Formats: sequence, structure tokens, C-alpha cells
Amino acid sequence: MTSTLSDTDRPALTPAFQKVSAKRKLKNAVATGLVWLSFLIALVPLVWVLYTVIANGIKRVPFTNWWSEDFGSVLSDEVGGGVLHAIIGTLEQGLICAIIAVPIGLLTAIYLVEYGRGARLARITTFMVDILSGVPSIVAALFIYALWITTLGLPRSGFAVSLALVLLMIPVVVRSAEEMLQIVPDDLREASYALGVPKWKTIMRVVLPTALSGIISGVTMALARVMGETAPLLVLVGYSAYVNWDVFHNEQASLPLLMNNERATNTMEPGSVGFDRIWGAALTLVLIIAVINLLATLVARVVAPKKK
Repeated sequence: MTSTLSDTDRPALTPAFQKVSAKRKLKNAVATGLVWLSFLIALVPLVWVLYTVIANGIKRVPFTNWWSEDFGSVLSDEVGGGVLHAIIGTLEQGLICAIIAVPIGLLTAIYLVEYGRGARLARITTFMVDILSGVPSIVAALFIYALWITTLGLPRSGFAVSLALVLLMIPVVVRSAEEMLQIVPDDLREASYALGVPKWKTIMRVVLPTALSGIISGVTMALARVMGETAPLLVLVGYSAYVNWDVFHNEQASLPLLMNNERATNTMEPGSVGFDRIWGAALTLVLIIAVINLLATLVARVVAPKKK
């Protein structure tokens, strides 16, 4: 015996698309407007800073001698010379800092995410990283001064500056790498374990390649932050108007230190030598960081996992 359902007995079908109420449209429009307004407000100081730096610093940067000479052959108030000595110091100190800080920060992040979940040592490490991330740069500089110069009796140098920058860079690297490792799906790890792959090899062959593009971006942001620090330079190394390739001995210039030296030795009247040098050095630092960010973005795109 078969039975059929009448039209009144059949369940009502929910329409695939329902008409959006005017109230919901209004809320969506208000939220979208607030997001755009916040974006524009945040964009105003950025554009203002960039415009100011470019407008004031473009007077010296286009000239070849700005990139190929130092200030050793010119007087402090004489037009001429370049910032080659400061560029070399900035790049050397930043490179040494990255060589030390990146492996330490990355290994710490791997331990916190892959091995230390719920462990007491992991909680202590997280607490110490939080403290270190809030340490002012002058405190890091004074600590290295007390250890490197006062206790060990070693001279002030660019390498001492790099050690202070390491203390400032490590927590940023740890936090950024930790976030990138945490967003790697656990399904990838479990699939690797199911195939009999050891945990260390899973981390090296699966987890790190997946998170590598984000890690590179985080390292670049950390490096850009420390390259603009001034306090460690004032405490741990003296300014030199000549090129110094030896990061372990003698005074060594850098772009932030050059700007501070020009502020202290020259007048800051618009159009003066000191004014042009400071803004030119600031624009040079911005350009170097922009190039580093661009290269890091390209590398991140190359190493990012490809969809097949």
C-alpha cells in the first residue's frame, strides 16, 4: 500500500537566498564605513612621514657621491661627501644581528609550538620572551656595556652594537615565527606521522616549508625595527666619518648615528648642510629598509608552497 503526501503535508523548502533586511544592510554599510575610515586615519601619518622624508631628503640622495664617498674628506659644515661609511656600518651591524638572532628566535619558536606545549619550561620561556619584548633599547645597550666592556674589558665596537640589537630582535622573531608555526594545520603533521616520518623530519620537511614565507616576513620586520635604533649606537660605539669595515675594532658609523652626530655638530636650519645630511640619511635608511622588504617579499613568494 502506498501513500502520497499532499501539498499541505510536504515540508516547506527554505529558499536559497533570502531578502536582506534594511537593518542588516545599514549595519553592514556602517561597519564597512568605519573600517575604511580607520584605514584612512592610519594612512594619514604614514603618508605624511614619507612625504616629509622624501621632500627634505631628496636634495642629496640622487647624487653619485652620496652613495660612494664618506665625510672624512669634508668639514662638518662643508657641502659634499656621502654616507657610504654609515651604510656599511648599518648593514654590517644588522647582518651580524640577524645571523645571531634569527636561529635563536626560530629554534625557540619551534620548541614552544612543537615540543613545549604545556611544559613548565615553555611557560617560563614565554614569560621571558614577553619581558624581553618590553625592554627599552637603552636598557639592552647598558646590559651589553656592563657585560662586554666593563666585565670582559673589550672595546666599544660595532659588534657590541649588534649584540644589543640581538636582545631587541629575538622576541620579535620568536613571536612572529610562533604565530606562523601555529597556523600550520595539524592535519599536515598527523599525515606525516601516519607515514612513519619522525617528528624532527616532519618539522624540517613539512612544517617549516609551509610557514617559511610568513617567517621571512616576520624576520624582515624585526630587522627593519632594529636597524633604526639609536640608543645602542650612542652607548656602545663612537661615530667615525671614515669607512670602517672592521666591526670588531675602532669607531664605526651608521645611519642613525650619523643623524645624531649631525644634529649635535651642525645647525638644523632648513637649507643648511646639517639639515640636508640628516634628512638625506633618513631617506637613505628608508630606501634600504624598503629594498630589504622587497627582497624578502620576493624570496617569500619563491619559497611559498605551490598549489598543484
